[in-house]
Amino acid sequence: MARIVLGIGTSHSPLLVLGGAQWEFRYQDDRHNRSLNTLDGRLVSYDDLVKERGEPYLKESDPAGFPAMASRAEAALDRLAAELRAAEPDVVLVVGDDQGELFGPENFPAMAIYRGEELVMKPSEHLKGMPPWADQKFWSGYRMDLPHRYPGAPELALDLVHGLIRQGVDVASSDRVLDPSVRGFGHAFGFVIERLMKDVNVPMLPVMLNTYFPPNTPTAARCYEVGTKIATALAASSNPARVAVVASGGLSHFLCEEAFDRRIVAALQTNDADTLTAVPQEAMLSGSSEIRNWIMVSGMMTGLKSDYTEYIPVHRTPLGSGIGLAFMSWK
Repeated sequence: MARIVLGIGTSHSPLLVLGGAQWEFRYQDDRHNRSLNTLDGRLVSYDDLVKERGEPYLKESDPAGFPAMASRAEAALDRLAAELRAAEPDVVLVVGDDQGELFGPENFPAMAIYRGEELVMKPSEHLKGMPPWADQKFWSGYRMDLPHRYPGAPELALDLVHGLIRQGVDVASSDRVLDPSVRGFGHAFGFVIERLMKDVNVPMLPVMLNTYFPPNTPTAARCYEVGTKIATALAASSNPARVAVVASGGLSHFLCEEAFDRRIVAALQTNDADTLTAVPQEAMLSGSSEIRNWIMVSGMMTGLKSDYTEYIPVHRTPLGSGIGLAFMSWK
């Protein structure tokens, strides 16, 4: 049977690729954002939210404090990379969201398992509407500077598909990237490869959730349920692989909702299924939608316990727009 030996949760924000001295790029982006997502499901402009909420984070948004927060995040990522290396997995299963990189509006499954022989990254030159600061060096942090190729885990992935189908999860599957200039793997998976797997040369098994694009975004309850069934399917496999599981993305953004994030983090630490499955759809829009990835991984962690957490609320404007950076491990 395949055995889950480690769980990891990590944000993959552009802040983690840019470095603290460059966080002001995102500060400026926020001020022009006309679709900041609130916990009640509204998409509101920066200026309108200032009228509604004021600017209570003047001190926290001082750019002079950004490098220290970036250093905390880098230390957390270093720790997670070391834990992944020490676990000596045979496969790294990553739960991540696709943002129009591998799938598109013509075909966007709620959930898909990739069972191909290799993952091929989508080069950034084929992306549209990117800000000027997103240069080649930036995209290399997501392994999207070139059509890099990495090994998949087709045998275990096929066992996972069969195991989920047997449990009533009608999961989609994909087994190849035909043309990375059109469709390929994106940042949720490339960040894990670049930042956490440099010293872990093993195959990746991607589990892709449609967190971003309604109408077929799964509920929190469904994410948790499928997570438990993924653990069951892996245990039923004849493959003896040691599996490390990674939740890629999150937490709240593009408004940093610190109190909300801390409730989620506390629930993840204790595997509080009641709290995690009750997160409403309207609280998981835009970037905050990636919380679903963590909820699904939590469903797989019933045999492991959280032993490390770092949470960094980044209020990068006086309004409080930004992100809740989070890092966690289960052993």
